[in-house]
Amino acid sequence: MFRRLGLSVYPDSSVFEEDLAYITFAKSQGFERIFMSMLEVTQGKRVVAEKFSKLISVAKKLGYEVILDIAPNIFDELQISYDDLSFFAELGADGLRLDAGFDGNKEATLSFNPYGLIIELNMSNDVAYLDNILTYQANEPYIYGCHNFYPQEGSALPFDFFVSCSKRFKKHGIRTAAFVSSQVATGGPWDINDGLPTLELHRHLPVEVQAKHLFATGLIDDVIIGNAYASEAELEALGNINRYQIELTVDFLSTANPIEREIVLDNQHFRRGDITSQMVRSTQVRKDYKLENPLHDNQQIFQFGDVVVGNDDFGKYKNELQIILEPHTDSRKNKVAQIQENELMLLDYIQPWTKFRFKQ
Repeated sequence: MFRRLGLSVYPDSSVFEEDLAYITFAKSQGFERIFMSMLEVTQGKRVVAEKFSKLISVAKKLGYEVILDIAPNIFDELQISYDDLSFFAELGADGLRLDAGFDGNKEATLSFNPYGLIIELNMSNDVAYLDNILTYQANEPYIYGCHNFYPQEGSALPFDFFVSCSKRFKKHGIRTAAFVSSQVATGGPWDINDGLPTLELHRHLPVEVQAKHLFATGLIDDVIIGNAYASEAELEALGNINRYQIELTVDFLSTANPIEREIVLDNQHFRRGDITSQMVRSTQVRKDYKLENPLHDNQQIFQFGDVVVGNDDFGKYKNELQIILEPHTDSRKNKVAQIQENELMLLDYIQPWTKFRFKQ
């Protein structure tokens, strides 16, 4: 399933011109979907319709898919019924995210709405919610899943729980989404905003590292910035990530020679299928690079996340690239770089035959 980047906007508490500038720049960076919150709506139906339809209209012209986040109180506030979704279709939305669930049959029936609206389900509960809906013969191509975000420090999902919840959706081939948090944005649906991630471990990480991690799990198809507005630098960084393979950011030693830098940066790497626990071995490069590689930075204890290249003393293994997983010494290897600390968790996802790349 192809992977997408998304962002969030909050029309009930924002200025149209600022939203427009934000989504326009994000589109230029490759963003494709918008999470648009209606949870805070307190104005009348006519005012809400005018405000949301105006922004949705320009978003659609830019090529975005727009999903509205709704809760039961919205239907009461706007005096509309779950049995008639025409109001949302007339706004121009592509779908609705149901913040609260029903009995399974209701969600299945909603997926057959005559407007072709996507029904996006809350993924952040480790129960058989989706299975129940599917037993009622839901219209599966119109069912998505999306995790919650968590404004309060310490309140977001622990990683193991996130994995368990996500697998319930992924095993059925349902499109999945989760949130990352800008480190500068302050906007959200509530008056508390300590960031808006799905995973607690992401709350204070650079936004592109959060996204890399979610994509690396293989459990999330759409990564959405939860808070608004992310900076242009953050949007650019997200737009530049590789969504389909792990790309590790490295800091080179000043002593790394041009051939070693080329081996690291200019090649498609993959881990050997017959793995070892001591290191990740990328062996194809040694076959492609027969040039001399003098010894340097080869006497220390190599640490987790170090990138090393075989030197002239390593015989047939000269110019083989390795990522250190277990500390050890070997003078036949030159240390050339380290993976940045906040990306070390990505090494857990480099399995037998996994493809990966490096960048500075």
